[in-house]
Amino acid sequence: MSNRALLEVIALDAEDAVAAQAGGADRLELVTDMAADGLTPPRETFAAIRAAVDIPLRVMLRKADGFAAGDAGQLAVLTAEARALRAEGADEFVLGFLHPDGSPDLDAVEAVVAELDGCRWTFHRAIDRAADRDGLRKALADLPGLDTYLTAGSAAGVDEGLPVLLAEAARRGEPGYGARILVGGGLTLGHLPALRAAGIDAFHIGGAARPDGWGRAVSAAAVADWRAALA
Repeated sequence: MSNRALLEVIALDAEDAVAAQAGGADRLELVTDMAADGLTPPRETFAAIRAAVDIPLRVMLRKADGFAAGDAGQLAVLTAEARALRAEGADEFVLGFLHPDGSPDLDAVEAVVAELDGCRWTFHRAIDRAADRDGLRKALADLPGLDTYLTAGSAAGVDEGLPVLLAEAARRGEPGYGARILVGGGLTLGHLPALRAAGIDAFHIGGAARPDGWGRAVSAAAVADWRAALA
């Protein structure tokens, strides 16, 4: 059995996607508007990327900066976009919503998940802003399709969150801890030895794939450096 670690790269467009795949990315997270930490991309962008690469794509479902789902009207727009992306062929997603007090917004999450037809999805870094990480994991554990948490262990990034990531990895298999840990958010190559030693095998990069800055395209060479480090 292969022990190859998964490398997920943020892609904003087809150019990013092609470079990421050329560098050895295993999967892409598709977003738009990085100034808002990544929002739902247009269907046309998804279609262009799907036509350009043949690796799995996870599409962000998020309409505004922050981790609130918004009012009923905003949630209706988001569920409509989820349906439209499914119709376009999207079959993996990224989502996650919190109430202002940091508890999971289960109604919003369940409303969106209901549109996904059982597709696999990641609960994104909203977990790093949760008031109770353990409680959130247990509340979401039985939702269909949830297979991954994208997390830095802390809202401040992996530097501060590393002890949390290692502790959660040690709880693998406990109730609420069946989903894969996908580490991202201030992740550097220097973090990899401790994370790999803990059995963590999935990693997510955005800015690290763009050495010239967030406004620039993904560098295949930068992605290849990460792929080599994970070999």
